[in-house]
Amino acid sequence: MAGKLHLKVVESKKQKADFHKVPFLVYKNDQEWIPHLKQDVERIFVPNKNLQFTKGNAIRWVLYKGAIPVGRVAAFVWNDRSYGGLGFFESTENEKHAKMLLEVAEKWILSQGKSRLQAPINFGERDKFWGLLVEGFQRPSFQENYNPPYYKSFFTNNGYEKVIEQNTSEMHIVDFDGEKFGQVAKKANQIDGLEIRPFQKSQLKKYVKDFYKIYNEAWKEHEHFVPLSEKRIASLFKSMKAILKEEILLFAYVSDVPVGFYLSVIDVNQIFKKLKGNLNLFGKIKFLWFRRSTKIDRIRGIIFGVVPGFQGKGVAYAMIFRLYESLVKDPHIKSSELAWVGDFNPRMLKLFEKLGVKKTKTHFTFEKLLSKD
Repeated sequence: MAGKLHLKVVESKKQKADFHKVPFLVYKNDQEWIPHLKQDVERIFVPNKNLQFTKGNAIRWVLYKGAIPVGRVAAFVWNDRSYGGLGFFESTENEKHAKMLLEVAEKWILSQGKSRLQAPINFGERDKFWGLLVEGFQRPSFQENYNPPYYKSFFTNNGYEKVIEQNTSEMHIVDFDGEKFGQVAKKANQIDGLEIRPFQKSQLKKYVKDFYKIYNEAWKEHEHFVPLSEKRIASLFKSMKAILKEEILLFAYVSDVPVGFYLSVIDVNQIFKKLKGNLNLFGKIKFLWFRRSTKIDRIRGIIFGVVPGFQGKGVAYAMIFRLYESLVKDPHIKSSELAWVGDFNPRMLKLFEKLGVKKTKTHFTFEKLLSKD
């Protein structure tokens, strides 16, 4: 692979195409890798499709060796945050290449007035393209960061330190003690007016409002919390329409007041691995075909929340048990992945311990202080 190394800001159609070619070079011999949909990645860099652009700016680069794209990286800044972000990093196993990519992003973030950055993150929510995989290099999930093990040294050798540990676990239906957990879940029956209801697509506006109320109330005390608007939540629900199943998106109400939710989706990567990262018109046709013919055997729990006034009162157990009751009726579902729980959320980690679930993956979010020297 002869040629001079040079970086280019992604601007042209060809450079965008090269940005998406890099992972195919990096993972050409990796049987576990499933490419992200390029439409999902591109949407992050289009201002009218990404509300984060109203609060900051983003840029990305491709590293070439001659005419061959061998690396890529993106950088983000938010007007209302004290730090910048670095993400969509990909590189062949070459320390020099990695250093060039990290440094160009760091210099740009510093030029935007930010003296520290977090990585790898993205211009969106934490359940997407967030964190560096350091443990559990099997069965990557939809919009979950997957990378070679050697990426960790690229970051640690260049001054990055872990600030968040994100754990993903898996609950296998055959191992779940439904009878025992059902007894524990009965604690919630002591709450007058408690009702667990499945999501209904026909009442989307109502559930968007309820999700908004619960999410922003349940997470507001966490240090790393970023509130979501109703408009953003509506957009997220719309984007997940094809992978939502009403019986696995649950809401908890007490006397009709929303107090909790448990959002799960089907493990759509079992279909997307057949699309080669492209959901164009032909890809959509293929998706619809495989959606009907593929027997999905896993769901993915994305986010879980209970408002402070009802935490520790059994609401979480009631929702989990209701989910279990739905899953045992499905002849194909074997497990539920529970993603991801940060080390800053000990209450949820303790709940997972009680469930007896097994940790399957760990991602790190790194941070680096930037210097003008």
